[in-house]
Amino acid sequence: MSVNTMPTASSPTGLAGLVAGLIRLYERLIPSDLIALLARFIMGMVFWLSGMTKIDGFSIKSSTFFLFANEYKIPLIPPDIAAYMATVTEITCPLLLWAGLASRFAATAMLIMTLVIEIFVFPEAYVTHGLWAVALLFIMMNGPGTFSLDHLIRRRTMGEG
Repeated sequence: MSVNTMPTASSPTGLAGLVAGLIRLYERLIPSDLIALLARFIMGMVFWLSGMTKIDGFSIKSSTFFLFANEYKIPLIPPDIAAYMATVTEITCPLLLWAGLASRFAATAMLIMTLVIEIFVFPEAYVTHGLWAVALLFIMMNGPGTFSLDHLIRRRTMGEG
């Protein structure tokens, strides 16, 4: 009778075993629901704070219209309409993300806005916009996680867990 001393693919040893163990530890300690919540919160804050600079009470500041007419210059969209679209997106989408309601759609709108900003307004800010895109794509791909209205609605309508 011989004893198999060769490591199996299911139980790596040495450095491979250490790496596999660390990966399992990361997977247990860093749940995707927590990452989704953090992504929703942070991206909501980025857009919300920007939206707050564009309004005064319940109206859009004249400086916002000035910026869209003279600085931002989005092609194919008149500056006044672009100012309204950006402001509405920056105020409504964070609220949706924070609540976890229609999260994938809110993240999609914010990603489109991020791409427009990167391409037409601040192309030199690709590192910042790239980080935003990663967070928004995570939400779009994985959803908002369990700490969301989307999750509650899905559980009730689909009879899940």
